[in-house]
Amino acid sequence: MRVWTTIFVLLALLVGAVYVGYVGWNVTDVTMPVTGYVAMTLGVVFTVIVGSGLVTLMFYSSRHGFDEPPIQAAKPLSRGAT
Repeated sequence: MRVWTTIFVLLALLVGAVYVGYVGWNVTDVTMPVTGYVAMTLGVVFTVIVGSGLVTLMFYSSRHGFDEPPIQAAKPLSRGAT
């Protein structure tokens, strides 16, 4: 039951976001110039490139052991201890 509730809530949020996006895109009479579409496309492309690069670095560092905690050296024994 809990899984179905979660799926329903997520689908409702998706439908709401699509509706708000559609209304926000079509409610105004303002037209975007070609340079606006070019700027938006370049922004999306560079964002995807940077995101992909960061995820790739995350997987690389995880698989090559860079995310492991440091190993602590054993404590040296003091000379005065018996």
